[in-house]
This record gives sequence, C-alpha cells and structure tokens, in this order.
Amino acid sequence: MSSDDATECGVSRPPRPHPAKSSRAGGEARLMRLRGLIRKEFIQIVRDPSSIAIAFVLPLVLLLIFGYGVSLDAKNVPVGIVIEQPSPQTSAFRASFEQSPYFEPHLFVHIQEAEAALRRADINGIVWVREDFSEQILSGATAPIGVYVNGVDANTARLVQGYVQGAWTTWLLDYARSQGRALTFPVKLDERVWFNPGLRSRDYLVPGLIAVIMTLIGALLTALVVAREWERGTMEALMVTPVTIREILLGKLIPYFVLGLGGLLFSVSMAVWVFEVPLRGSLGVLLAASALFLLAALGMGLLISTLAKDQFVASLVALLATFLPAFILSGFIFDIGSMPTFIRGLTHLIAARYYVAILQTVFLAGDVWAVIVPNGLALLFLTVILIGLVRRRTRKRLE
Repeated sequence: MSSDDATECGVSRPPRPHPAKSSRAGGEARLMRLRGLIRKEFIQIVRDPSSIAIAFVLPLVLLLIFGYGVSLDAKNVPVGIVIEQPSPQTSAFRASFEQSPYFEPHLFVHIQEAEAALRRADINGIVWVREDFSEQILSGATAPIGVYVNGVDANTARLVQGYVQGAWTTWLLDYARSQGRALTFPVKLDERVWFNPGLRSRDYLVPGLIAVIMTLIGALLTALVVAREWERGTMEALMVTPVTIREILLGKLIPYFVLGLGGLLFSVSMAVWVFEVPLRGSLGVLLAASALFLLAALGMGLLISTLAKDQFVASLVALLATFLPAFILSGFIFDIGSMPTFIRGLTHLIAARYYVAILQTVFLAGDVWAVIVPNGLALLFLTVILIGLVRRRTRKRLE
C-alpha cells in the first residue's frame, strides 16, 4: 500500500526523520553523555583526596627527596691524611684538602691508625704523605704519595680517586708557582663541559624524576580509580547505560589527562624555581612530549585496570609494570649503554626511556631535534599501541 492509499484509508504514518537531522541528534546525544561522564570524573576527583594527593602531593614529596636528599656528587667525603713528618710543604698540602668542599680530612700520624679507621668505614680513603716528602720536594725529585681507597662503593671510590688527583695536581701547580717555576705536563688537557657546566647531579636527576612522577600519575591513578569503581559496583551501573565503550574510555582519559598536566606544570615549576634547573628548550616542546607520554601512561593504567579489578592487585601491577621500569630502565639514574644487550633491548619497550631522553635534552641542551623527533615518534607509536590494546580489551560486559 502506498502512502497516498494509507492516507485515503485514514491511516497516518509518522514522518521519517531526515538522515542529517538524525545524525546531528545522535552526535548531540553522544556529546551530552561524554560531558556527563567527564563531569562525573571531575566530581569524583574533587571528592577523593587520594587523586589530588597522587597528582600534587606525591610529586612534591619525590622532588624534595630526590632534589635535596639524593645526589650523585660526593661531597664532604671523610678522608684520612697521614703525615709522618710535618713541614711547611706538608701543611700546605693538607690545607688543599681542608679547603676543598669534597673532603672532610681526618689527620693521622701513623698509617696503621688510618688503616684501622678505613676498615671500620670511618673514612673512605687514605692519603699517605711519607716522612721523606719534604726532602724529595726540595731536592726537585719526584715525591710520590700513597692513596688507599675503600672500593666497596665503586662509584664513590672512583670519585675519591679523581678528587685526590685533582687536589694533588692543584697543590703541585701552586707550589711550582710559589717557587717561580712552571710545572710541565706531557699532555695539556683543555676541558669543556657542555650542557651542565656546573656538573650538578641535581640538574640531571630532576628532569628524569619528572618522567617517574608522570608515570605514577598516569598509570597508578587510572588503575586505582577504575579498579575502585569495579569494587564499588559503579562500573556495572555504568555498563547498563546507553554510553558506548569509546565514551567510557574518553570519560576516563580526559579528566585524568588534565589532572596529569596540572601535576606536570607543578613539577616543572618546582624544577625551575625551587631547584634552579635550567629550561633551555621551549615549553611547547616539553608540553607536547609530556602529553604523548601522559597518554601512554594513562593507556597503561587503563590496560591494567581491565586485567586487575581489585585495587590492591592493580596497585602492585602498576608499580611492577610502570614505576620500577621507569625508575631502573629509563636511563633516569643508570646508564642504558652500560647495561647488557638483552636489557638494553628491553628498554625499548619502556615509554619512560624516550621521555627521559627528551626531558634531559629540553632542560639542559635545548630543542635538539635530532634527539626530540625520534624519541617523540617512539612515544607516539607506544601511545597508539597502548590505547589500541585498551580499546580492544575493553568490552561492555560484566564478566
């Protein structure tokens, strides 16, 4: 029966909606649902102090601990100075250690006393000035000194060796100058330190720490929040509504992405103004790289939450899968080039590796595109993979 026949028979049919109007109405409904989900997450963030603590209090604590408490620079190293025969020359040599910020000298008369202190770990090294030191110096002959270093901590031992060598060379130069003669070396070393001329380990550690902080904010926050919703039953209630999986994921990503950027700006502000780490690159590049990494961290957190629906399990998995690799395998503290081949290959799966490289470059060297572009592309690739895995694993079902 045609529409005209139906009308003649007294049967009326509702008008068919226009395709464009139907599509527009559907888009408005999706946008309204998404706004509702985002608003719900922001209300939950405001009501839940733990989210604010992870985003802002945790970065504050970590930055204060690592910025002030952790240093790769050896200062005030306790060193024993054994002077068997005091003289003006030995007094000047001892003064070169006392005036150095790297040493805390302890004076001994006999080498046996210093060796006993070294065994007790009261001192980290011994500088032994023998009784014929002044006689050898005045005669123009070579006056060797003995150096003992505690090698239990290999890094500190190497630093002590270098510092003692530097103090010895400085004293030789000053002594030769006081005698009116030049001290000649077979090789003249012309040193230039790029990017971190002060050799402050804080300038190296704080940018890398921002990557660890962003890992915790992104992965731990989303993993715990979604797992908490499963425990409380709110996720089941959300699943029976008309919202789609895409809207649920966007409703989770957008609020915590904004919260993560707030934590980033807070961390960068502390790095620049509190710890005086130079920011030689552009803030735009830093924000773009951070946005990519934050999306990857959020994707990892959502992926963990789809596998572990218990807060305790989710927190353990997040720490093992994100925090520890970001801390150990990202180049934040340990040099990747010094790792075994297998571990070096494993670091390519860690998003924090690429983010740490970008952060340290932008902070200390500037916008070096030869470093930023390949690491940024690697971050983009990992972000797409992680978000894709989350979309694939997430289903609108309760089992």
